[in-house]
Amino acid sequence: MKKYFSIVMLLIIVSCNQSKKSSDIKKEITSTKPNIVIIYLDDLGYGDLSSYGATELQTPNMDALANGGIKFTNGYASSATCTPSRYALLTGMYPWRNKNAKILPGTAPLLIDTKQQTLPKLLKNQGYQTAIVGKWHLGLGTGIVNWNEKVTPGPNEVGFDESYILAATQDRVPTVYIKNGNVVGLDKNDPIEVNYKENFEGEPTAISNPEMLTMKWHHGHNSSIVNGIPRIGYMKGGESAKWVDTEMADHFLAKAQHYVKTHKENPFFLYYAMQQPHVPRTPHPRFVGKSGLGPRGDVILEADWAIGEFMKTLKDEGILENTLIVFSSDNGPVLNDGYFDDADEKIGKHDPKGGLRGGKYSIFEAGTRVPFITYWKGTIAPQVSDAIVCQMDLLASIADLVNTKETSTDSKEILQAFLGKTKKGRENLIIEATGKTALRSGDWLYIPAYDGENFREAVGIEVGNFPYEQLYNLKKDRAQQSNLAISELEKLSEMKQLFINLRGKDYQKGVKEVVFQ
Repeated sequence: MKKYFSIVMLLIIVSCNQSKKSSDIKKEITSTKPNIVIIYLDDLGYGDLSSYGATELQTPNMDALANGGIKFTNGYASSATCTPSRYALLTGMYPWRNKNAKILPGTAPLLIDTKQQTLPKLLKNQGYQTAIVGKWHLGLGTGIVNWNEKVTPGPNEVGFDESYILAATQDRVPTVYIKNGNVVGLDKNDPIEVNYKENFEGEPTAISNPEMLTMKWHHGHNSSIVNGIPRIGYMKGGESAKWVDTEMADHFLAKAQHYVKTHKENPFFLYYAMQQPHVPRTPHPRFVGKSGLGPRGDVILEADWAIGEFMKTLKDEGILENTLIVFSSDNGPVLNDGYFDDADEKIGKHDPKGGLRGGKYSIFEAGTRVPFITYWKGTIAPQVSDAIVCQMDLLASIADLVNTKETSTDSKEILQAFLGKTKKGRENLIIEATGKTALRSGDWLYIPAYDGENFREAVGIEVGNFPYEQLYNLKKDRAQQSNLAISELEKLSEMKQLFINLRGKDYQKGVKEVVFQ
């Protein structure tokens, strides 16, 4: 009997130890999940980083990511404008599938369906903490927003546990920060009112009171004045809640750093959406004049500094080697985007496009080909990759990283390319710019014939509208100077058919039925 009792006790002890080991192993697997940070800039061009060829600007902290990780030379945003690119980044869906995925006013309803799959939702389901700090611009509420109450739905309803955002852009009202749906620092006795169609009686505007301006508007920015800066849209009230433009970079940096420090014990996903170098360019006094290129150059240096400070935080908190960082921009560069701020006058030898053609708003390469870097200290080997990668593919690829799958979206699983284990990325990619779409396939780019003017006068950028088809070999002609639509008829036919197969027949809306002539 004593012998039997001893055997039973031994089995119980072994069983408990095995159970403990199983639990420990599960905990260990969970703890080894990498933190994931997306650092997303606004209107940063392919040529704005010294690591991507800039000679007139030095961006040491961005360069440290590029030189210590993978610098992609064929990295793409999904669109040449911000809202569609952000939509694709978070949902893994082509923006042209959603007719409302275009540049939104500050009062637009939430663009992402709360039932849609999103990157933060996917990671949340895998045990991640999720947060956004910075620019949102994907709509809030249902279209009728009372800014004096909790604004919902928003980021928190599409997968983010925590959100600290500006609703749209720095040049649009409301000019306030919003934390988890609530305006920060709001005095309920001074309620906020916002209208994008008409001004509130007696409220000054850039047109009626130009003497109040500290920044002169060029086009489109002549409504309400906040901090001496004319904005898009009209706003009344909320004085105590209004942000200080020159402190915005510091403000968002502090929020991102605080999030890291208070959430480092468990895996987290942080979408750090910086506002630079979008207009209005308002560098902190520490950076004014530092670049020699005017405010646009100054805010790029300010952003570089902020990234360096953020990276120091990851290192100081002991989590740098367990953090995957993705760095990119929502679209290509633009100089004059609504204000007189010396962007054109002081550009000098600097080429924000990095030798590409076009820019923001353009179907040409500079509209969507952007700086794109993945960095994971100790895991990703430093290298340059020519693989075709898109921000939209982060959803499926990160799903694979955390041992799950995502197949319900347009996102392609190319994790090995993002980790530098292969130079093979996407085979085909549809890019989009203000309603136009084109096809990148291998070394080739096909652009259908489109109606409309090619040159967007206000911003001084070629947008790619021509009454004939265009075909470029980007490996040999990155600047898109030689249209091969006549000389490469077989390739033209192949690309056009592939484009139709991938895009669908509805692409012909706004397309001229005219071939190259």
